[in-house]
Amino acid sequence: MSESGKTVQSLETALPDPAEADDVIYDPSMDRLREFSDHLETTTEFGSPSYVSDERSRNADRTKNAVDDDFDADDYARIERAFDAAREREMVCVDRRMGRDDDHSYVCRLYVPREYGRIALAWAKLFEPVTSDGDSRPDPDFVTVQIPDADEIAVRILPDEGVTAVLGSDYTGEAKKSFLRLFMYYAKKQGGLGLHAGSKRVRLTDESGDLKEVGQAFLGLSATGKSTLTAHGLWLDDPEEATMLQDDVCALLPDGTIAGSEGNGLYVKTIGLDADEQPAMYDAVTDESAVLENVDVADDGTVDFDSDRYTTNGRAVIEREQLSSADEDIDLDGVDQVFFITRNPVMPPVAKLSPEEAAAAFMLGESIQTSAGDPSKAGESIRVVGTNPFIVGSKGEEGNRFRDLVADLDVDCFVINTGHLGAKQKDIGVEESVTILREIARGTVEWTDDEATGLTIPSAVPGMDIAEFDVAENVANLDEKLARLRTERRTHLDTFEDLDDAIRDAVY
Repeated sequence: MSESGKTVQSLETALPDPAEADDVIYDPSMDRLREFSDHLETTTEFGSPSYVSDERSRNADRTKNAVDDDFDADDYARIERAFDAAREREMVCVDRRMGRDDDHSYVCRLYVPREYGRIALAWAKLFEPVTSDGDSRPDPDFVTVQIPDADEIAVRILPDEGVTAVLGSDYTGEAKKSFLRLFMYYAKKQGGLGLHAGSKRVRLTDESGDLKEVGQAFLGLSATGKSTLTAHGLWLDDPEEATMLQDDVCALLPDGTIAGSEGNGLYVKTIGLDADEQPAMYDAVTDESAVLENVDVADDGTVDFDSDRYTTNGRAVIEREQLSSADEDIDLDGVDQVFFITRNPVMPPVAKLSPEEAAAAFMLGESIQTSAGDPSKAGESIRVVGTNPFIVGSKGEEGNRFRDLVADLDVDCFVINTGHLGAKQKDIGVEESVTILREIARGTVEWTDDEATGLTIPSAVPGMDIAEFDVAENVANLDEKLARLRTERRTHLDTFEDLDDAIRDAVY
């Protein structure tokens, strides 16, 4: 630390050179990484490793970054402690590349103690190996040091230096998000916007019989249906198809490209995973190449995906090549449609939004709390800007940037309800949501202005009786509930000083 107590040593001197240091095992094979944590493994009936972590979700309330938070000497000292541990202990160091876009890909380096090699094993399956130029290897753009057995829980980030220190948490999600957080931050620095979103490419036959491509993106918190909708094939038959490119974090770039981040794998929730409802996902999770975390696995290897023995936030790292609905590509050449996923019981199954309304939806980020964020509040209503808990920098500026990008790129935006309507709980199931997505992609949905909600909603959707989901018919005291909701929304938007007034006035 410097005399001021406000800087850390340079990476060249603070961290051991992984290729030279005697106490660093550099880029070991997957088999060796698995061996390092064999004392923590329960082998599943599928032959895959399963582990139980002490921390079972991210520690958002113990996370600070030097852009948004007042860093003091204690915060920098925590980063120094992580660096000290990396120099003094036997460590595993793994390099991976995040993203494939020429202008938005990064070399990522993760240090973890040898006995926690399982974290590196799971993390390494998400990203692609770093290619070498002869004998030289590129220097890392981002570095995370994770010390799970530190005596306190703290996550500290220096965004502009690309450094994250994770103390006291052995949850794989902290390692994963430490890099994805910076991926999104650097997209913003380049004039784009990082999105906590899934992306998919839909190929459909047009009136002339030629295939057209439609790019879709889905913004939503974990466990709201984002992965399900992103991965769903939309019940299309060859030559038509819908394939997932990314299911978690992307970057919307100024040219309309959506750059993907994870090139090798996905980190998926497993609670309630069913072979009949999600056959492609089930096959990937039950392949021997998967890594399970906090899933109920008996001593004999029997796996129970319905059990919340450890948490409802059970996870699996799966390889893309094992997921039949995943495309080989991770980048979307152009985005045509953006969907905000909500579970608000007074919202219609889908509504079409203007750029200003879409930016308001982005800022509102209406969803439900999940066990991936705060397990103690799972199921409660929540508002998270961009449905993205990992924003670094001004949130108001994020909303302005989103509005400008979708307006300039002429992107159609929608809010889609994957929950239910009213106290009667008129369910909007996967079948209805998928039908809506498919027909919006085809351009066959007819739209009308709804007097009851003030929204632009479908008057006709091929293959679906949309009238069954009329909000006024399913929600009692609708006017009162909408008035209260709009007041809450305006109050929420007023908390963002940098937000453009036109977006504040677009509350729906």
